[in-house]
Amino acid sequence: MSATAIPSGASAFKPGGELLRITDLHAFYGESHILHGIDLTVNKGELVTLLGRNGAGRSTTMKSILGLVGRRTGKIMFNGTDITAMAPHRIARLGIGFCPEERGIFSGLTTEENLMLPPQVASGGMTLDEIYTLFPNLHERRHSPGTRLSGGEQQMLAMARILRTGAKLLLLDEITEGLAPVIVKKLGEVLRLLKTRGYTILLIEQNFRFAAPLADRHIVLEHGSIVATVTKEALPSQTEMLHQMLGV
Repeated sequence: MSATAIPSGASAFKPGGELLRITDLHAFYGESHILHGIDLTVNKGELVTLLGRNGAGRSTTMKSILGLVGRRTGKIMFNGTDITAMAPHRIARLGIGFCPEERGIFSGLTTEENLMLPPQVASGGMTLDEIYTLFPNLHERRHSPGTRLSGGEQQMLAMARILRTGAKLLLLDEITEGLAPVIVKKLGEVLRLLKTRGYTILLIEQNFRFAAPLADRHIVLEHGSIVATVTKEALPSQTEMLHQMLGV
């Protein structure tokens, strides 16, 4: 898909300015202390990756933003609003879309029925026609139940649902895991297109080759702490270091 095929109805959020700020974030599951003082900022229009080995705290960071952990301390600001103590449904309605690793589509509903479910939380949510332009596979399978979709089609559907809501910040957890290279390539094209429209994206990704050319910054976590931040400008000189840290 060429850059001229960007859906016109998606909200264009001007780059620059802080959208998300996390300060001294600690998170707990029961007695387990998972995050140890996370500090990070994501600016409007940026694509930032959270890198790290399994168990490093990447998914917990994302779920903490949404209030989906047992207990957390610190401060989380979204678009100038303190969301630290908010209920998850209120946080989502401020314009944060979450695409979990398990995708969470309704398998008994058709593709189109899945797309009709999400509420619009902000102006600029994509129409069905815009979704089908972005994901032609979903148009072809619009009458197919979720159980009949391939893994790649399910991932496209999970992403498409949050684009329907008008969310300003997209939290994407391991969207390429287990998918065929042709689908991974398509998802990379979609992220580039969304970024040109000004969407802000926080991406958890194990596939460094996929993440490397997309991100403005790479944040590396180990044992619940940030151990490195690498900008796209510094990436060529830091790639070997990242490979060693990530074990790739």
